[in-house]
Amino acid sequence: MFTQLEMAPADPILGLEEAFKKDPNPRKVNLGVGVYKDESGSTPIFEAVKKAEQIILAQEKTKNYLPINGSPEYAKAVQNLVLGADTPILSAGRATTVHTPGGTGGLRVAADFLKKVKPDAKVWISSPTWPNHPNIFRTAGLAVETYPYYDSAANRLGFETMLNAIQQIPNGDVLLLHGSCHNPTGSDPTPAQWAQIAEVVTARKLLPLIDFAYQGLGEGLRQDAAGVEILAAAAPELLIASSFSKNFGLYNERVGALTLVAENTTAASAALSHLKICVRVNYSNPPAHGANIVTTILQTPELQADWQAEVATMCQRIQQMRRLFVQGLAAEGVQRDFSFIESQHGMFSYTGLNKEQVKTLREQYSIYMVETGGRINVAGMTPANIPVISKAIAAVCNPA
Repeated sequence: MFTQLEMAPADPILGLEEAFKKDPNPRKVNLGVGVYKDESGSTPIFEAVKKAEQIILAQEKTKNYLPINGSPEYAKAVQNLVLGADTPILSAGRATTVHTPGGTGGLRVAADFLKKVKPDAKVWISSPTWPNHPNIFRTAGLAVETYPYYDSAANRLGFETMLNAIQQIPNGDVLLLHGSCHNPTGSDPTPAQWAQIAEVVTARKLLPLIDFAYQGLGEGLRQDAAGVEILAAAAPELLIASSFSKNFGLYNERVGALTLVAENTTAASAALSHLKICVRVNYSNPPAHGANIVTTILQTPELQADWQAEVATMCQRIQQMRRLFVQGLAAEGVQRDFSFIESQHGMFSYTGLNKEQVKTLREQYSIYMVETGGRINVAGMTPANIPVISKAIAAVCNPA
């Protein structure tokens, strides 16, 4: 059976990481994979995480299984962070949360749940989007369609085109939205635009599914939750897939969640019973350590304050790299206007570089970025490598 297999295509992002590792150039720069880097180019462990782990190790008494849906303490901590502790949704008992292996696990549980409860629904994803999105839903047996999102000519969200398109989505279908820091474009709706999206969602009776992987890395923890809060206040039902890889630095711990908001407590409880079945037949039981870290930090005021300060530092550094990158390109005499990079949010941006330019940057200058849209991870930049990146981009944009 296996001798008949041909090599499967490499993942467009993780495959880039493999090529980067094999590159012998000491001045190589990786702007592909979505991992935060500090000023020294390292991916650090948060100090709040280290302190939380010390507490956990001192107090831990068992390695027994968690409940299928994870611990109640973790669920409460996630709901408070994502929806806001003072939302009436929580006091009314309308939300339920299952602990998943990362944000990807949350999306897959959502996909399996949707296939179970509404198998004919289509999932509408933005064009462009994270490359793994369509694969997750199609593998679960759901039909996937796209709606326009980014205006590549203007280097910004094409909001009117997007809004007109989602107004045509059939009633009852699923609308996948990026909660903040849109991957791959970095362009997000404003709060006023989120309100317009919410109006369409309720009028069309669409089910919003929010991929919320970067809370805190755009403008701030609560600012980045504006779209989630607006949709939650307007829509009777929604799903939110959360990831704590980036904003807690827990990449290899695989910490995520799927939060479901229903019209009432009874519906939320019924939905949880089906979500638990999806979990049981998928990975059976969630991993404990990373969730214990998140719970300990969010339940300990001193650690939560430390963590919030660390997230704010990450957010400020990303914003600073955006500014320095735009300035570096201008200093190198790049004729194209890249000022839009400063107005985008989070770790990712579309540079607008074409595939040939991206290929040249990789092959001649060892600058690695995703081909589609010339997507870059801004958090992979440092003051030390921005001049190297800027010179290389100047060379491909302003050929002699």
